[in-house]
Amino acid sequence: MSPQGWQKSSYCQEGDACVHISASAPTSVHLTESADPAQTVLTTDPAAFRALLKTLKAPERP
Repeated sequence: MSPQGWQKSSYCQEGDACVHISASAPTSVHLTESADPAQTVLTTDPAAFRALLKTLKAPERP
């Protein structure tokens, strides 16, 4: 994993499958999953990451 300052998700439980995030302020947000053997890093911009978080936090609709 190349970006510095990785933080583990607060939703991570015991085990290997945890999402990690790193930011290269103010232009990039990096995501990876610890269980991925290829250590793939997804990079996006902060606006797209905020939109993702907003969608994930939105209440479920019937």
